[in-house]
Amino acid sequence: MNDNPTPISSLKKWLVAARPWALPASTMPVVFGTSLAVVIGGVPLAPFRFLQALLAMMILHSAANMLSDVFDFRRGLDKDVTPVSGAIVRGWLSDKAVAAGSIILFVVGSALGLWLVAITGTVLLVIGIIGVLIGASYTVLKYHALGDMAVFLNFGLLGSLGAWVVQTREFSWIPVIWTVPMAMLVSAILHANNWRDTVSDTERRVKTFASILGDRGSFVYYGFLIFGSLAIIFGLVIVPRLISSKLPAMPWTFAIILLALPRARQLWGRAKRRRHPRQPMDFIILDGATANYNLIFGLLCTAALWIQYVLELI
Repeated sequence: MNDNPTPISSLKKWLVAARPWALPASTMPVVFGTSLAVVIGGVPLAPFRFLQALLAMMILHSAANMLSDVFDFRRGLDKDVTPVSGAIVRGWLSDKAVAAGSIILFVVGSALGLWLVAITGTVLLVIGIIGVLIGASYTVLKYHALGDMAVFLNFGLLGSLGAWVVQTREFSWIPVIWTVPMAMLVSAILHANNWRDTVSDTERRVKTFASILGDRGSFVYYGFLIFGSLAIIFGLVIVPRLISSKLPAMPWTFAIILLALPRARQLWGRAKRRRHPRQPMDFIILDGATANYNLIFGLLCTAALWIQYVLELI
């Protein structure tokens, strides 16, 4: 009988370090922003530029994940191995190696972004600089209760706006405003993580928005993010139709988002039963469940746009 553990391949070690399972949070706004540009902006799809933008976002998100793990490990925040632990705390890669890998990914992602800037113009350059600065300083922002704002901007508004600019070469408030609900859910993912870790973060003098709000406040804030995102969608469908507004109303096809309501209620139930969960891991993996919900929500929003596109063709 062989008691030796199965060797871990280098590829798996680096994939765990990059945390690709978190990428839907950042790539969904790119898909949505691109769809907005085609369906609402009326421009023909530029598939090569879309794929470049998507790849750049994936690389930069992975770089930020790795850098965050390095700082968390060095500060003593990551000590115990969990199902979602990175490669450093598992002992698969050194913190120096992951830091070097993060820098390489930041350079590669930025280079892709600069290539897109050369094609589309300086508006994208400004968006990219802001995004890279937020990504590189994310850990510092997270330690000072600004992590929710950082992911709201980077993996929500800026991602969608950047994708719009890549396709249209123009700035618009449409992708900024229409992506707010999705950005709220990205913040909900991080908040669920920080809410779970409030005690350990406080012990290590790390200030997150969850630790400031406390347990009850975190519960209310989580509900606001989960259900408020749905409410804003319907506000964007109805309000512009009731008042004179330069912002176009969301198509009625966005009513499809109601299909996400049962899942939102399930998440709310998990949060509500956090002290007495039905399953031991329900609250512990609330961030992962919220990430899955965010993906479903984003896919439904994107589907609403393309359904509208088909209806207009008919």
